[in-house]
Amino acid sequence: MKTLVLVFHPNLSNSRLNRHWAEEMDKQAGVTVHRVYEAYPNEEIDITAEQKLLEQHSRIVLQFPFYWYSTPSLLKKWEDAVLTYGWAYGSTGSKLHGKELLLAVSVGAPESSYTPEGAFSYTLVELLRPFQATSNMIGTRYLAPYAAYGVMQLSDEQIEQTTKDYLAYVLNPEAALLSAR
Repeated sequence: MKTLVLVFHPNLSNSRLNRHWAEEMDKQAGVTVHRVYEAYPNEEIDITAEQKLLEQHSRIVLQFPFYWYSTPSLLKKWEDAVLTYGWAYGSTGSKLHGKELLLAVSVGAPESSYTPEGAFSYTLVELLRPFQATSNMIGTRYLAPYAAYGVMQLSDEQIEQTTKDYLAYVLNPEAALLSAR
């Protein structure tokens, strides 16, 4: 299985966790790591190059920090530019059909904040639901997201452990589909 990890972090060099995830993923066979903010510092996305990258891989990982209940802005801009009608969706848009889509999310708050009783009232899966709807539209198989919570407080040892967990999860060919409900 060829895996494409699209890293959307606006300041990757200052990120302990996302930077480490990307560095360790770079070492894995069959994995392409694409640091999108570094590739497009002016946010001028090469749509053809991005679409070719997606076509060459069977598992697509969107790796990003989760803040303000959303994604870094370049990820949304990338979706709008790259996932075009007639290519990704529509009557002739089938280039991503059958591929897998997996989100790898780093979250600053503890997991307990992402519950109906928690500080934010919603689970992370609920807040990421637009990605699942997008996956449905573009014909990909939406895998259960991987999340690391409380990342600002993680020790170096915890960073190492979550990185091992991240690699094991993303590279697992048997990763679970997330049900539509």
